[in-house]
Amino acid sequence: MQDEYRTVAREGVHEIEINRSRFLCALAPAATEQEAQDFVARIRKEHPTATHNCFAYVIGADAAVQKASDDGEPGGTAGVPMLQMLMRRDMRYVAAVVTRYYGGVKLGAGGLIRAYGGAVGEALDTLGTVTRRRFRLATVTVDHQRAGKLQNDLRSAGREVRDVNYGEAVTIEIGLPDADVDTFRGWLADATAGSAVFELGGEAYGDA
Repeated sequence: MQDEYRTVAREGVHEIEINRSRFLCALAPAATEQEAQDFVARIRKEHPTATHNCFAYVIGADAAVQKASDDGEPGGTAGVPMLQMLMRRDMRYVAAVVTRYYGGVKLGAGGLIRAYGGAVGEALDTLGTVTRRRFRLATVTVDHQRAGKLQNDLRSAGREVRDVNYGEAVTIEIGLPDADVDTFRGWLADATAGSAVFELGGEAYGDA
């Protein structure tokens, strides 16, 4: 698994104009291929009179799913340069649609490649990107007397407290980088005089 990946910070649209043709690049985070396809379909619906709605998306922290479409532009001049721009910027879990309204001046293959790739690059710069880092989920179980202080200690130590459940005991869910697990065990034993139960869970990605 990748230790980290980048994705777009938020959904949005950035427009550029080249030789009277308008290129609107819509970007959105997409957790699954279905989400990416739904986003493409929504943008197409918003621009039914556009000359082209070309798209590219990358799903998976290891970029397992990569798709691109020229949507009627000459082969390899739209979707592929869009996808290449996403990959060059290490973008994952992201969908891009570039909507073109033709302005009457042909750009040629090189001009199209620069326009479509450039629209994605500028949109990424405008909307911003975020890095997500892989971590292990873990739960800490302590008695009620120690729970409040432990939560404060965790937060002041810069640990991410994801969830807290109060039952017979208190379970606190946290996220830890893999490399910190052993150090954390020692810290937790000291902080709770060895009374806390520590369990490692699965893996997830969170904001770096």
